[in-house]
Amino acid sequence: MTPQEKTELAQSLRGERLALEEVPLIDFGPFLAGDLAARRQVAGKIGQACRDIGFFYLKNHGTPEALVAGSFAEAKRFFDQSMARKQEIAIENSACHRGYFAVGGENLDPAKQTEAGDLKEGIKIGRDLGPEHPRVRQGLALHGANQWPGGLPGWREAMQRYFDALEDLGRQIMRAFALALDLEEEHFTPLLTEPMTTLGPLHYPPQGGRITEKRIGAGAHTDFGCLTILAQDPVGGLQVRNAAGKWIDAPPIPGAFVVNIGDMMARWTNDRFASTYHRVINASGRERYSMPFFFDPNFEAEVAVLPTCSGPDDPPKYPPTTGGRHLLDMIDATFAYHREKPVPR
Repeated sequence: MTPQEKTELAQSLRGERLALEEVPLIDFGPFLAGDLAARRQVAGKIGQACRDIGFFYLKNHGTPEALVAGSFAEAKRFFDQSMARKQEIAIENSACHRGYFAVGGENLDPAKQTEAGDLKEGIKIGRDLGPEHPRVRQGLALHGANQWPGGLPGWREAMQRYFDALEDLGRQIMRAFALALDLEEEHFTPLLTEPMTTLGPLHYPPQGGRITEKRIGAGAHTDFGCLTILAQDPVGGLQVRNAAGKWIDAPPIPGAFVVNIGDMMARWTNDRFASTYHRVINASGRERYSMPFFFDPNFEAEVAVLPTCSGPDDPPKYPPTTGGRHLLDMIDATFAYHREKPVPR
């Protein structure tokens, strides 16, 4: 073992985060196909990445590349429409935070972006629940029907296939998280019977001239929820802030997703897993598209510090909450329409 490796091991054992200069790449294939020992080994690597930087690339994740590429093509087809067509499914018309938002509609860093929101447009697609679903009849916030665009044959079906595949992958990653946290592999499974999952295709127009933090593609932020699975197009622009406070690039890697920890998982783990600031600056001169998938537990799932993440010298930093309440508070902070016209809690 080299002196640097010895130092890094000692830091890890003390719980100190390493100031990584690049996002780790992890092979998920052995987790999906291997025995418990193989799954524990992969989970250990994931856990280390979650502690050090809160981000990692995931390759051999089992999601067909053709499905990913097809979803990007469908996202572009939607964003290429006229503004009038896109506004037909405006998110302001939804009772459950679904549909299209225009450039500036989301502001992930309102403290610095005081004059305008993010330089991106997007659409929110969730679990598509009809009016007779028990959770919809109950009036549960963030549960209901999607707003699907008209005039785009096959669009809904393509996005639903991608949505379903990413939900399956999210469940597998949660199993890896459980092992990484010294819990039973299925610890989170009872909390994922009706998860709050959202696919959010995004389009970033190119940004030129002098770029400052007063307005960028996605302002510096941590994600709200449990975990995010991101597919990037080849343009790039994602940056992650490491433990030393330095912004490092997280460029696209063919065939790999970017996975990151959100505030909810940081809360669950008493900050053992890092919810890390990141941002997007599209200075490429080209259009940029990305496909984040947000994976969160059931609305009523208790989010209290896990038993393996606290002790006499490290008491819980956060009071218990629920998955739904946590997300509603975060949405209020970044979507002005939601604050002005809140949905039932």
